[in-house]
Amino acid sequence: MFNALVLNQIEKKTVAQIEPLDESRLPEGDVLIDVDYSSLNYKDGLAITGKGKIIRNFPMVPGIDLAGRVLSSDDARYKQGDEVVLTGWGVGENHWGGMAQKARLKADWLVPLPKGLDSKKAMMVGTAGFTAMLCVQALLDSEITPQSGEILVTGASGGVGSVAICLLAKLGYQVAAVTGRIEQNGPLLKELGATRVIDRTEFEEPSRPLEKQIWAGAIDTVGSKVLAKVLAQMDYNSTVAACGLAGGFDLPTTVMPFILRNVRLQGIDSVSCPSEKRIQAWQSLSELLPASYFEQACTEISLNEAAKYAEDITNGQVTGRVVIKL
Repeated sequence: MFNALVLNQIEKKTVAQIEPLDESRLPEGDVLIDVDYSSLNYKDGLAITGKGKIIRNFPMVPGIDLAGRVLSSDDARYKQGDEVVLTGWGVGENHWGGMAQKARLKADWLVPLPKGLDSKKAMMVGTAGFTAMLCVQALLDSEITPQSGEILVTGASGGVGSVAICLLAKLGYQVAAVTGRIEQNGPLLKELGATRVIDRTEFEEPSRPLEKQIWAGAIDTVGSKVLAKVLAQMDYNSTVAACGLAGGFDLPTTVMPFILRNVRLQGIDSVSCPSEKRIQAWQSLSELLPASYFEQACTEISLNEAAKYAEDITNGQVTGRVVIKL
């Protein structure tokens, strides 16, 4: 028997409660995991509170991230005692996820935990950090170098943005961070490696088709008119890695940046990212993230506290990462 946070739908309302479960209740998979840590992401908050239509089938164990040790495996790639990490693949949405003391998963979804990271550190990185690494890799693949010019990061105080700043700074880039809370977040963003901080209001006005060329590369987590403004300000032969829609899923832009300035807009998906690319990204994260990243604000909670923190995170009342010790 093990404990899990189980979501049920009762009278069209999502109800979350801790339940003792037998291993036989776990869904099909090749590998049985003893979960050490999960994390609480915004999407998890929407799922647990029912504020977003994340869960389609009930009952469901939430938790889109997890890290732990292999208890048993039917796949030759993993053996008992191996440390693994998982993000994405619809886990915590369509397949029982990380907010349980045990999980049964497909071997193809797992990544060996790289040296330099333990389960807690892996969950401090989580989906957000993994996505950030994919964004940075997109700039590297486009041959955008520190000598190419300044890199812009929007939504800089969020999970993806903050990790992206750390990674870019470690690689020697000059980084401009965009945030809506300069007084609150400005000093932290500079500690993470930003060379300057810009108020988000500068990117919320409607953009002209083309504006002054400023950025050699950009990582955008916001979408909508912010991304449109960013595209209008990109240098010739630059790249924008887009991974979020916090500001909306529309894109009020024109083809002008693409056909007159050779701008590339690279979409970043972390959910169905191929295994080989995942392994490479996690290895890069273990090598590039400085110790200072793991010293930032992080709240460790128990499974019993997950529902409360889910409400808080959807109300914008959580600072830094929240990891759940199982």
